[in-house]
This record gives sequence, C-alpha cells and structure tokens, in this order.
Amino acid sequence: MKINRTMTRLLSKHARSASATKWTALGLAAMMLAGCASASATGEAAKGETDAPTEVRLGYFANVTHAPALVGLSEGLFADALGDIDLKTEVFNAGPAAIEALSAGAIDATYIGPNPSINTFIQSGGESAHIIAGATSGGAALVVRDGIDSPEDLEGANIATPQLGNTQDVALRSWLADEGFETTTAGGGDVTITPTENAQTLTLFQQGDVDGAWLPEPWVSRLVVEAGAHVLVDEADLWKDGAFPTTVLLVRAEFAEQHPDVVEDLLEGHVASVAWLDEHADEAPAVINDALEEATGKRLSDDVLARALENVTFTVDPHAEAFEKLVDNGLAAGTQKEGSIDGLFDLRALNALLEKDGQDPVSAAGLGKE
Repeated sequence: MKINRTMTRLLSKHARSASATKWTALGLAAMMLAGCASASATGEAAKGETDAPTEVRLGYFANVTHAPALVGLSEGLFADALGDIDLKTEVFNAGPAAIEALSAGAIDATYIGPNPSINTFIQSGGESAHIIAGATSGGAALVVRDGIDSPEDLEGANIATPQLGNTQDVALRSWLADEGFETTTAGGGDVTITPTENAQTLTLFQQGDVDGAWLPEPWVSRLVVEAGAHVLVDEADLWKDGAFPTTVLLVRAEFAEQHPDVVEDLLEGHVASVAWLDEHADEAPAVINDALEEATGKRLSDDVLARALENVTFTVDPHAEAFEKLVDNGLAAGTQKEGSIDGLFDLRALNALLEKDGQDPVSAAGLGKE
C-alpha cells in the first residue's frame, strides 16, 4: 500500500458506527426544508450568536478511496478530535448526490471527488464550499470485458460510470474525446455512457449488459477479480507522475465561516486518520473492511481489498495543481459550466496542523488560501 506520511499522533481507539441512509426524493425534499431552517439559524449566528453546534454532519462513500473517512470513524479519531460535538454521517454512492445534500444544508462536510467540488463552487460563484484537504490519490480505472483490447474496440460499446458528472464520469468522457469518440450526456454518440450505481454495475457487467466501466476502488478490483474484467486504462497513466486527486474533504462555506474551530477539529481528525493509515498499514485492511461492512452490510474478499489498496495513496495533499485540467475536462465532457475556481481551496488550517507537527505544507496552486 502506498501511503504518504502526514501527522503521527497516537490517538485512543473507541468505536463509532456510521449511519447509512439511502436518499429518496421525499427524503431529500425534507432535508432541503431542514436546510432552509438551518440556514436561518446560522444566519442568526453570523449576526452575533457564537455557540458551537452540537453536531457535525459528514458525508462519505463506502469506497476504498474514502478510507480516511472509514478509519476516522471506526478508530474514533473524529470523536477524539471533536470532543463533545457529535458526528453524524451519511453514506452516498457518488458526488452529485452528496453535493445536493451539502447545498441543501443537510450535511456540513463531505468526502467527495474533485469534479463535483468544482461544479458546486462554479455554480455558486465561489460561495458554496471550499476544499480544506486532500484524502486520496489514484485508484480509478476503465475496466472492460474480453474482446476489448484497444480504444478502437470501444466503438458501439456501453460503458458505465457511477453518476453523470461525477469524477469518473468526467474522466471517461474526456478520455473518449481524446481518442476521437463522440458522446452525449443523454447516452448517445459513438460510445454509450450509462451512469449506474456501482453495485448494479458489477451485476450488469456479470450479465453482459455493460461492456465495461470507469470506476473508483474497490469497484475496479471487484470487476477484475470477481467478474473477469481487465484494465484498459489506469487513470494514473494519464497524469504526471501518476498523481491525481480522487477524494478531497469539502466543507460548506457558511458552516466553516461560522464555526472555524469545529472545522479545525474535524480536520484534525481527518489528518490523524491519514496518519493512522500510514502508521498501521498491516492493520488497515481489516479495519477498512470492518467499516465497509458496517456501512454496506458486506465485506470485500481479501484479494479484492489487497488489489484495491495497491492502487491508492492516502494523502492530505489535494493535488491542487491538477484542478485546472479537471476544469477543462469537465467543460469538454459537457457536465460543467464555465467559471473560475480561484478561491476553491482553503488550506490554512491544514497547513497550520502540518507545521505544528513538523510536516511540509501543501499547495493551493494559486487557487485559494494556504
């Protein structure tokens, strides 16, 4: 497992389970109403109320690429950092759904891919949220069935992605465009792209109903190990030195402005989680698998998990230098509006923590505060 060293604090362990709730239209509507009420309350706080919130609401995905969230919850690292403030969690399948919840005020922060983070920032004119840390680099690929051995073999194929406009969806559309294929967000073109929930993608691939998928780990490894797929494109091969952001920690701007101390505590738990993954590489697979089972009711096979962990790097560096290219990819894919991402990052609290522990700061690449 390739893991970057950040902070090496030894923290006490006490378990905290994450609640998993499946979104429905009715549930989202209710949360939007709750978000309005929350916005009103926090508006009063901005005018003078300084009491800290009693809870923080955090989103994440049940993916290996979100292991810092999984470990932070299961090892009690968030709980230690947050103290008396409760942490409530929500499990999502892909970034756009998490952004809906963040925009509605239903969650305060989320682990998420870079492209949905870019989208909400641009669409809000820079007012919605800020990236405060990286979490994971690598761990995404295009896997396909037998008989597809080159880009040319994809003509007429049906390829799945987790959700329209999510990070892997944009990566696939951008790569296909570079290879000379036309696609549409409605599913037309030379290659059909079918946004599909990850677990359903595995089933559809096994049934022969999709020809491949661009996915994050552990789904890449599940299709390879359990369904006989092979990797056509490792996304790491498309980036300089193989480093590209897969998961970042995004915080709602209003919440961060009103409760900076709480955000710093959440960030401290996150940094401790990445450090734990660094310091406990031998223990990490079992802890991650236990957390995945808690969130989904199912464990990964040892072979799948081992393969998935070989392809990811856990790091608090968000690789901000990659985001201008990600913007270009989103525009080319037709899943993103034009706009500036100046100010997307706020890495001041992260760098203060790193400096305190004698670590090097990370860069915002001119796209925010550091």
